Amino acid sequence: MLIDGFGRKINYIRVSVTERCNFRCQYCMPEKPFSWIPKENLLSFEELFLFLKIGIDKGVNKIRITGGEPLLRTDLDKFIKMINDYRAGIDISITTNGYLLKGVAQKLKDAGLKRVNISLDSLKSEIAQKIAQKDVLKNVLEGIEKALKVGFKVKINSVPLKGFNDDEIIDLLEYSKNRDIQIRFIEYMENTHADKNIKGLYGKEIVDKIREKYEVKKIGREGSSPAFLYELEDGYRFGIIDPHKHDFCENCNRIRLTAEGSIIPCLYFDEAMSIAEAVKKGDTKATAEILIEVLKNKPEKNRWNESLVKQELSNRAFYQTGG
Repeated sequence: MLIDGFGRKINYIRVSVTERCNFRCQYCMPEKPFSWIPKENLLSFEELFLFLKIGIDKGVNKIRITGGEPLLRTDLDKFIKMINDYRAGIDISITTNGYLLKGVAQKLKDAGLKRVNISLDSLKSEIAQKIAQKDVLKNVLEGIEKALKVGFKVKINSVPLKGFNDDEIIDLLEYSKNRDIQIRFIEYMENTHADKNIKGLYGKEIVDKIREKYEVKKIGREGSSPAFLYELEDGYRFGIIDPHKHDFCENCNRIRLTAEGSIIPCLYFDEAMSIAEAVKKGDTKATAEILIEVLKNKPEKNRWNESLVKQELSNRAFYQTGG
């Protein structure tokens, strides 16, 4: 069993398989050139799997594959199959922008992938293109429909931004509701890599917009999920992910691994330790010792409020760690 310094049980690993992305979203890395770390710097699937096996043997039962855009990594289905073959009961999911999903959904399903979280920030082609800096909407919507068709459990992630898609909150909610998909609206997370001019909506502002049409009831958080759930009159539930609060930190059960081998104990936490050298040598003992040390240093809560008070922005590159 993996336990951090505050007694929290860690049973969830988010592993980034690439920092590459085919979008240039305004809230993530709008100005990053299409130049990437050398392929040889990335951990191979076998090296990533060595680390995951250590976690699984110590009680990890939930793995989310992220990026960048994870579907850009060739043979991702083979990596998923490695995990599923090792422990069939593992809850394996992926977070994707959906652009490439239509072509690989069935292959991922056959490999053992169970769930997909898909980013959808607008239902208007021109707005989606403005946010992603690429004509993306048709592919993303087709990816969502294909994911449903092959039998994935699907969730939608959406980041409301003032002056971009803040007038589409109800439309996005109803799109998801009509397909029996839970949507989670995510507060924009301030960081130095985003367009400095963009502004997000706080959770209360998002809920207030929904209340203009629907009666909304607070439900609360379920387990260790960062999403605070709300319910409409007909029972449909949506979520708000509000990192500016700390009320989900006390139940945090996750750590993150980057594609280059850095273990990150908290999404908004710049300190990390690398397992790259250890896993490249196949040294499971050293890898496990580094993991335990990282857990000792996992913070009690995130630093968003602290940063905002100091008028600082996070240096965390979300394209390296996923959300």
